[in-house]
Amino acid sequence: MLTLVEGDMDGWTPAAPEPVSADDLLSRVATGDQAAFADLYDELSGRVLGLVTRLLKDRAQSEEVTQEVFLEVWQQATRFDQSRGSAASWVLTMAHRRAVDRVRASQSSRDRDTKIGIRDFETDFDSVSESVEIRLEHERVSRALSRLTEFQRQAVQLAYYGGFSHSEMAEKLGVPIGTVKTRLRDGMIRLRDEMGVTS
Repeated sequence: MLTLVEGDMDGWTPAAPEPVSADDLLSRVATGDQAAFADLYDELSGRVLGLVTRLLKDRAQSEEVTQEVFLEVWQQATRFDQSRGSAASWVLTMAHRRAVDRVRASQSSRDRDTKIGIRDFETDFDSVSESVEIRLEHERVSRALSRLTEFQRQAVQLAYYGGFSHSEMAEKLGVPIGTVKTRLRDGMIRLRDEMGVTS
């Protein structure tokens, strides 16, 4: 609502409108208000980009993730619950989650590329001797895995053979993420002990 203040033009000039909070803007975005979305973007995009850049380091990826965050804000605005926190916290939490997901995806991709590079690297070697060593090591790992509890073995296989993240494993197994981490940690300790690996 505009108010009038004393000024030069005929004695009165309109006062600047009061700033609208990010909470109010997000509530309007939930109704499909594009102007409110533009204002919310102007209000929070700098903070989102700063947070994402601190995690990713790469400017181009950070800008891409920032755009993904605001696309998600537009699509999920109806889920914002003001009683559980501010709009800024909600958006920054979303940004943090997406940045961490991007870091994990990049690491997973690098690990995959490394494994493929190692596998494809050709060098002179005794193929019979190597295949025997690989088979013996595989049998040793299989024996050690068989000595884990069913839950520990499941966690280790999903993480190291399936490439699942903790959250993906928790969803797949229908258990809390803390339970997944405990099973995986205990399984790895026992596996190490069974294989006689000293830390």
